[in-house]
Amino acid sequence: MKQPLAYVHPAAKIASSVVIAPFVTIDADVEIGEGTRIGSNVTIMEGARIGRNCTIFPGAVIGAVPQDLKFKGEKTLAIIGDNTTIRECVTVNRGTAAKDKTVVGSNTLIMAYCHVAHDCVVGDNVIMSNATQLAGEVVVDNFAVIGGGTLVHQFCHIGPHVMVQGGALINKDIPPYVKAARDPISYVGVNSIGLRRRNFTNEQINEIQDIYRYLYLSGLNVSDAVERIEAELPATKERDEIILFIRNSKRGILRGYV
Repeated sequence: MKQPLAYVHPAAKIASSVVIAPFVTIDADVEIGEGTRIGSNVTIMEGARIGRNCTIFPGAVIGAVPQDLKFKGEKTLAIIGDNTTIRECVTVNRGTAAKDKTVVGSNTLIMAYCHVAHDCVVGDNVIMSNATQLAGEVVVDNFAVIGGGTLVHQFCHIGPHVMVQGGALINKDIPPYVKAARDPISYVGVNSIGLRRRNFTNEQINEIQDIYRYLYLSGLNVSDAVERIEAELPATKERDEIILFIRNSKRGILRGYV
């Protein structure tokens, strides 16, 4: 903790077991939990809240002001959950008046050169591969995996257990449990391998596949497909989650592959 070559503001609240490497800068109004390790040349700015047992690699910047011209200096936060790894040169900006905070969940891996913009919400157990860029107010749900170099348009929503190919350009919402690939980005199937790794049963996976057959292979538009799903498929947690996601989508869901 006592690193003479680092600058730690006396008002920062840092647990006694935190390890701070040389040339780190930590501003006031920062909180860092037990067991976290801060690599060299990391900058942690006002409003950062970092959980327990995190690892932040050299060059990362946590809590910088948003890259948003509407930001007027309001007091907002950048929150990192427990057991999360932030790799080299990642930037996580704090929130604006729109949502008041940017959130990265627990047990999440943000690989090198990723950007998490203002007011994003990244869930637990997410993997963002190298150089993925999230614009403002993007939501990434639990267990999503995003391939390297992906660009995500502002306000998009990536559902839980989704797998996105590297280099994707995402401008629509991606519903739960699917694989998204090709150019333009499209539905290419259910993420069955990822679901099996997370102990989904074959019965659950088959039910999810049935739902997406209605949505993408039946020739129905989205509204009609949702009505048919509700009428003809049994109610399950997964079915209801998919229907709720689609109905709440503001940008519309991604297209099927033609």
